Amino acid sequence: MFDGNIMKLSIVIPVYNERNTIRELLGRVAAVDYGVEWNIVLVDDFSTDGTRDELKALEREHPEWTFAYHDKNMGKGAALRTGFKDADGDLVVIQDADLEYDPEDIKLLLAPMQRGHADVVFGSRFIGGGAHRVLYFWHSVGNRFLTLFSNMMTDLNLTDMEVCYKMFKREVLESLTLTEDRFGFEVEVTAKVARGNWVIYEVPISYYGRNYDEGKKITWKDGVHALWCIIKFRFV
Repeated sequence: MFDGNIMKLSIVIPVYNERNTIRELLGRVAAVDYGVEWNIVLVDDFSTDGTRDELKALEREHPEWTFAYHDKNMGKGAALRTGFKDADGDLVVIQDADLEYDPEDIKLLLAPMQRGHADVVFGSRFIGGGAHRVLYFWHSVGNRFLTLFSNMMTDLNLTDMEVCYKMFKREVLESLTLTEDRFGFEVEVTAKVARGNWVIYEVPISYYGRNYDEGKKITWKDGVHALWCIIKFRFV
């Protein structure tokens, strides 16, 4: 288990067509006092809306951050694999490039790590915490069902398997062989962490969800694929 001696945190941000939010998001991420050394790793998954131009400008403004660019759209899971390779922190956390999650909550995920309790920490939108935007009923039902089905396959008692905020100690990520290119990443990484018998904690987080007009990308098709992945990664 982690001994709590955290030297550096890597914040990995997969980006796809987030021109309207990327600068504000990065400003929020950079404004947080994490209490440890930190770095940002950005991976552009072949954005076509001008996001890449914004990232190129940001790269000139922030040479201390790490930037990677895919030459074709490959999906969130593929972007995260690229980011994990470039991350050099003792801990690695995933941050979406929209404004649905509050970077201040990353400190909540850090706490069990700093106390030496956890190897992996998930955020949860369903166990209290801060503000939560009221949005789609069926999305909420779908998320809870997928988490329940995943728990049945992994023998975990998570409340929010599909959440963005997941923090890993480096040894955990180095032990995993990840293959899912899109949103099936969430299912795969959960199943493989469970199989590795790592110590997992959950903490409550805020959620400022957006609707499809505001750029939300996940659809019912991703939910169907997640169901398949839950069965697949029970055995793979």
